[in-house]
Amino acid sequence: MSAPAWGPPSLIASDVDGTLLDDHDRVTPRTRRALERARADGVELVLATGRPPRWIPQITDQLADSPAAVRYAVCANGAMVYDVVADEILHVDALAVDVLHRVAEVVAERLPGAGLAAERASTVAGNGDGDAATAPFVATAGYEHAWLNPDHVQVSDEHIFAMPAVKLLARVPGMASRDMAHRVRPALDGLAEVTYSTGSGLIELSVPRVHKASGLSWLVANSDVAGGRPIAFGDMPNDIEMLRWAGLGVAMGHGDPAAIGAADEVAPPNYEDGLAQVLERWF
Repeated sequence: MSAPAWGPPSLIASDVDGTLLDDHDRVTPRTRRALERARADGVELVLATGRPPRWIPQITDQLADSPAAVRYAVCANGAMVYDVVADEILHVDALAVDVLHRVAEVVAERLPGAGLAAERASTVAGNGDGDAATAPFVATAGYEHAWLNPDHVQVSDEHIFAMPAVKLLARVPGMASRDMAHRVRPALDGLAEVTYSTGSGLIELSVPRVHKASGLSWLVANSDVAGGRPIAFGDMPNDIEMLRWAGLGVAMGHGDPAAIGAADEVAPPNYEDGLAQVLERWF
């Protein structure tokens, strides 16, 4: 006798880039309709992303006039739980200043010449006034962005460690992120979590055992979000823990092999509305 089909989900946790959004950074009409039908049945979308809060409106504004409007986002790979409606950070796990120094020493030893950047806890409205003391994202002169929308303040190496950070980023253009992670991970065991959301020479370092799954677990425990039967969607190694945490972990068909290996099933890619195709089983 076959096992009963899983579902329906009580919660939809989704990565953003390469998963919820298409290749033009849009929530497609088909995906929007699926999310609206789910919300009508009491099942809401929670974003789970490497993005900081200031990059969340690009997604949430697309659903702001919809029944599927987003209330919460797990940001910075789980280091921040963010109330989208109130523009308030509900929970933070940050690397302390002394730990940032130690992590940077390991990066310098294992990845000579790597540029460094630090992401600090900040809301959309509270981005600081652009100086090194208050800027939410600071980077050394040697840091080359992996994204097209750089918004950092350039600082000296020492200023990177001036205050706690939810993520320390290390960048080596031209090197595979997988290889970078492999080099530093053994020396950072117990000191920092190591992951990546792009293959193009960028790794992201956070508090040990802080990841999207830990952020989602905190949200479920401290809010009215229905976490009894979560479904999760993702495409990169920073989604692995979330895919394993969920009642049903779904990797996107174009995703990184490590994410696919951690998932319960594989959906069509984001550019074929893979998330919507899965949700349409129930909604």
